[in-house]
Amino acid sequence: MTRFAELWEAAGNPTLQRVAMATEARMKATRTPVQSHRSLMQRISDWRTGRNVPSRFESLDPVLVTLISLARQASGPLPAPLSNRSAWRHLWKAASTQPVRPTVLTSLRRDVPTFVGRDVEVNRILDAAEPGRVVAIHTVDGMPGVGKTALVTRAAHLLADSFPDGRFFVELNTHTPGQAPADPAEVLATLLTGLGIAPSHIPDSLDARRDLWRDRVAAKRVLLILDDARDHDHIEPLLPTGSECLTLITSRRRLIALDSALPLPLDTLDPDTAKDLFCRLAQRNPQGDDLAAVAEIVQLCGYLPLAIVLLAGRIAHHPVWTLTGLAEQFRAAQDRLGELDAGQRAVRAAFTASYESLPPGRQRLFRTLGLHPGTDFDAYAVAALNDIPLAEARTELDALYTDHLIEETTPGRYCLHDLVREYARALAAPLSDGTATVRRLLDYYLSTAAAADQWLTRRPDSTDDPHASDLTGAVLPEFGNETHALAWLRVERTNLLACLEYTAEHDPARMIALTEALAELLEREGPWPTALRLHQRAAEAAEHLGDHLSRANALTNLSIAQWRTGQYDQRTDLMGQALALYREIGHPLGEANALRNLGIAQWRNGNHDQAAELLRQALILYQDTGYRLGEANTLASLGGVRRDNGDYEQAAHLFQQVLTLHREIGHRLGEASALGFLGSVRRYTGDYGQAADLLLRAATLFQEIGYRLGEANAVSNLGLVRRDTGDYGQAADLIHQALNQFREIGDRIGEAINLNNLATVCRETGDHEQATGLSRQALTLFRETGYRLGEAEALANLATVCRETGNHEQAADLSRQALALFRDIGYRVKEAEALNNTAKALLAAGEPGEALTMFTHALRVARDIDSRIQQARAMEGTARCRAALGDAATASTNLRHAIDLYRRLGASETDAATTYLAVLEAPPRRV
Repeated sequence: MTRFAELWEAAGNPTLQRVAMATEARMKATRTPVQSHRSLMQRISDWRTGRNVPSRFESLDPVLVTLISLARQASGPLPAPLSNRSAWRHLWKAASTQPVRPTVLTSLRRDVPTFVGRDVEVNRILDAAEPGRVVAIHTVDGMPGVGKTALVTRAAHLLADSFPDGRFFVELNTHTPGQAPADPAEVLATLLTGLGIAPSHIPDSLDARRDLWRDRVAAKRVLLILDDARDHDHIEPLLPTGSECLTLITSRRRLIALDSALPLPLDTLDPDTAKDLFCRLAQRNPQGDDLAAVAEIVQLCGYLPLAIVLLAGRIAHHPVWTLTGLAEQFRAAQDRLGELDAGQRAVRAAFTASYESLPPGRQRLFRTLGLHPGTDFDAYAVAALNDIPLAEARTELDALYTDHLIEETTPGRYCLHDLVREYARALAAPLSDGTATVRRLLDYYLSTAAAADQWLTRRPDSTDDPHASDLTGAVLPEFGNETHALAWLRVERTNLLACLEYTAEHDPARMIALTEALAELLEREGPWPTALRLHQRAAEAAEHLGDHLSRANALTNLSIAQWRTGQYDQRTDLMGQALALYREIGHPLGEANALRNLGIAQWRNGNHDQAAELLRQALILYQDTGYRLGEANTLASLGGVRRDNGDYEQAAHLFQQVLTLHREIGHRLGEASALGFLGSVRRYTGDYGQAADLLLRAATLFQEIGYRLGEANAVSNLGLVRRDTGDYGQAADLIHQALNQFREIGDRIGEAINLNNLATVCRETGDHEQATGLSRQALTLFRETGYRLGEAEALANLATVCRETGNHEQAADLSRQALALFRDIGYRVKEAEALNNTAKALLAAGEPGEALTMFTHALRVARDIDSRIQQARAMEGTARCRAALGDAATASTNLRHAIDLYRRLGASETDAATTYLAVLEAPPRRV
């Protein structure tokens, strides 16, 4: 909303109160419904600061008109981009269609445009949601199909503007056929993940998750819908306790035990409203005998909205049908729901009447929908399920949608109402080819998931047949880039997990393959405890089937999930098991992958020599198997090891090999990454001109490819180069640009890293207050996402700010906190760096003796892991401590060693250390 801020400034920066009052007056004059003054002021304040883009342009328009009017009074003619409301609408549309972010603020169902009646119930909910309300929980109970969900959805859309912090719709699935009622603990995990909480920070117990959820929304204005609740115990852990929160609950039961809630029983429609609903949807204006026919139809429907909608939808598309004829047909079919209570028999009659009116081919397609393990579907899935062309599937779905036998959840995606699904499954049960039908669907999901995974994975596949090719012959969605592939996986995630559960019981081999195809998605987005369970199950099933290759792959994926959850020892043990299996079955590519993963684990633990040896073994295997991408990735890992131990020239040489390999195999993404690696090395050696050139080339290539994450990283690193050269203005601009890119793509870790980088720029330009604020923002984000390495970096940055502002005691404390985190993570390179930084804080605090001990410890760790840059820094630190303690001779010796190492590394610290040596060895002045 940058342009919104520009318009505000053009209007003379009026007060929030003035804009709100003028907008209210304008809305009253045009008879536009006016929300509460407090709510309007909050929304305008949000828009002014770039938060909470309104869900409808009509909500923003009155405020725009007010500001445009004020701007014309203040400054005369306005530029077209600020005064043109059509341009504002285009801008709003673009802002409201930004890529999906990990933080989910709205998950409401689509509103029903033909919603009629229920005015009393809707107004009761709206009135109860006004400021100053006493009851914050409302239950809507009633029989299946009575319209509970439609009612709360309509109310939620009307209330959406009053709850800018979140509008969440949770399907509890108590009466969803084929699914167990939603586990409150799993629901809380999903809600917390949607709020941006990292999977690693989600507690294990139900009570702890409940407390964390309530804490996160306590001071926010959140609207929560819990749909199809079982009982009080089912929903109690999900209920927020904040005074500004509102919860709407639907249930087929009266939730008597929920004594803090205001119940709203929902009955069937009254006869007149039911007839009105039917006639509107059927597009008929009955006269004479038809009036009696309509009355009979809605009576046979039991005045149940769901049944009325189905019948009216059918007749609307058959203009030659008569209302009396439909009434006769419906009357003859009304006894077919013998398993349901009398009031619900008409639902089955409506389903049957609609079903029997379908052509035979469409009847069969409808029956197969009952075999789908998941909750929604698109034309691709239906084409695979029925072995028909994609165009035919789209036509059939559109016809079923027109007949109201399926519901459209989003454009191109459909679902069955729970009662309709039950009906379809009953029809599908006698199908002789049901198993083959489901297998076609499973193979479609498996093939497409594997194809999508090829765009996501950064590690070569170790299976001989990863189901990457189409097993069904059906048309698969095409993915032009990683963004498209990830979007498909996210949309289909629920279905894919449902297929996993189905195959776990019916087809373990397919379960193992599908789990493998989802490994990268689970690694990226978690929840990691779920990933652990799924990979563990796949490993056990593979062992039971005697499939050693699949077991090795599952163990590899399990080890990665354990690394994500901080179980480092278990990860190494599992990788060792996987390595042994790959060797036992003679699978060199899998062996290479396992060696590389083990090498990376040792690298992160600071065991550089062991890491390098494992990576070299992997490299030989990749070269022997001809897998050049694996070869390039391993060389990149070796380069990272050399860079971290200060061997910058060797690192640069390795990254140059990586660059050459990626160019030879035409891997542009790898080429761009290699340019970025080279740029980082040149930055460490102080060759800032070449570093900037390499990073700019990387950013440009990432932009051409359309890989926004890589572009953001390259821009961020380019900003760091500008900072290193003292061009703080451009550094801040570039880091701000990267920060905005990370926010747009929803990468909260990247956002936090760049907040911390920006804090460094502010610190180095003397703005310590701003630096502190930015580092604390970064620290909060790192803790929320569970990125402990970043948390330690932010603490180290805060410690430096404290040291530079003279708060040496706090600097030492923060440095120790960072050190403890690095040690706990097992990242020994950073441990050595933190030891040096803590020692610097102690030296600055006037504690050279304690600082000397810390520098000595840092030197020992740096030597253990062969990090020569940290060795040089520790030696320089010991020299400064010796000088402070009066031992100038030893200080001079230590400093000379440090300078010699700095020079061999080409490090940027060489000049400063040399200058200090000259001061140290300068003869005393004569008095």
